[in-house]
Amino acid sequence: MLKVYNTLKGQKEKFEPVKEGVVGIYVCGPTVYDHSHIGHLRPLVVYDAIKRYFQYLGYQVTMVVNITDVDDKMIKRANESDREIKQLAEEYTAEYLDLSAKLGVLPAEHYPRATGHIAEMIVLIDKLIKKGIAYQGGGDVYFSVNDFVGYGKLSRRSPEELMEGVRVEAGDGKRNPLDFALWKGAKEGEPKWDSPWGAGRPGWHIECSAMSTKYLGEHFDIHGGALDLIFPHHENEIAQSEAATGKGFAKYWLHNGFITRAGQKMSKSLGNFITANEVLDKYPPEVVRLWFLSHHYRSPLDYSEQGLTATREAYNRLDEFRVIMTKALGVAGGKTEDVKPEYSGERQELQAEFREAMDNDFNTAGAIGVLFELVKHGNIFLKEAAKKDGLEASAAVTIAEYLGLFGEISALLGLFVERQELSEEVQARVAARQECRANKDWTAADKIRDELAEQGIVIEDNPLLGTVARKAV
Repeated sequence: MLKVYNTLKGQKEKFEPVKEGVVGIYVCGPTVYDHSHIGHLRPLVVYDAIKRYFQYLGYQVTMVVNITDVDDKMIKRANESDREIKQLAEEYTAEYLDLSAKLGVLPAEHYPRATGHIAEMIVLIDKLIKKGIAYQGGGDVYFSVNDFVGYGKLSRRSPEELMEGVRVEAGDGKRNPLDFALWKGAKEGEPKWDSPWGAGRPGWHIECSAMSTKYLGEHFDIHGGALDLIFPHHENEIAQSEAATGKGFAKYWLHNGFITRAGQKMSKSLGNFITANEVLDKYPPEVVRLWFLSHHYRSPLDYSEQGLTATREAYNRLDEFRVIMTKALGVAGGKTEDVKPEYSGERQELQAEFREAMDNDFNTAGAIGVLFELVKHGNIFLKEAAKKDGLEASAAVTIAEYLGLFGEISALLGLFVERQELSEEVQARVAARQECRANKDWTAADKIRDELAEQGIVIEDNPLLGTVARKAV
């Protein structure tokens, strides 16, 4: 039974979809005014793993990831850099989608942009005005927090507590400092659209309400994002959406933890961030993905070179197992697709442990632990087989079981992308080394091994399988 931690209720709850067999997920995407930093990569990987698991469970999943391409930050950056907002948006949206692809993230079903949904926002604002829960003031339109019963339920704080603990900017036409802008009147040099309340542009919060309900309906399953979006962004989304429709908004609210550096939240405002491209220049995307998933998504994750280096080594252990077991399957005289084994008790237990981990609020760290258990047991099996001086054809069933479950879990976590086979040139060098070893020319063999190592090719002389070569990350 899948349980998820629902921020709205402050506890884990059994997952029950709004519509049987279907899951709708909305994730707050980037505001595309600058290069993505590593903190932006975590939700990409986290919610991709969640989507994959829902699909594994048999659900039809619709994922929506929005692109905020107009807001205060974008206007400020465009003015500072003397560039058009549209130019900024195109450049950094392309970068974000490229990073997503590099990390092996399944494409979302929809990537709506705020500027493409102004009409939907105007309709939503108009509903709120007609219901008396929004008002015009000083050329802007504001949401009246006092007129919405339950404001603060996501952050579990009363309006009074929010007033005390949060700096709230006042506006010329506001009735209450907590009231937030739904529509901002046009200012010189800013983008603007026509509306019943005059030319202007939407507020940040109304963008997500309009886009999520357009693609997922007024009441949908999961709304995700980082912890820092709980207030005010997600709190305001709930208020304006439920006030407009009279229905519950998202049923489950999921929030991933921060990326920290020396224990401090990584952010552009603090100047302690590392860009996503900087990290991916040092570490392969597979390693970064494994690093994220080796920690529970709600936990903070401290950036360190030591942690990523250790993760690189861990990834290579997984990849080594995959390569060796694939070769062992061939040596044993069987192919995975030819074998439909009944899982032995050991493998059944590991498969159950994987399900148990993922059913416990998407505990990917526990799921990865199962992969390393598979590596452990698989390596023991091969060592035992080596003592028998060879692999019998019947061993193919056992190898296929290990390799099959390993591949299944790896695919569900998105850990292995399509890997290029070793080039013909590299394969020829490996064969030349084997010939040197056969002739006991150890100096020449070592020289070839060192040359291949410089190219990132790892050579293992396995007593059971012979020479196994693979490309390390």
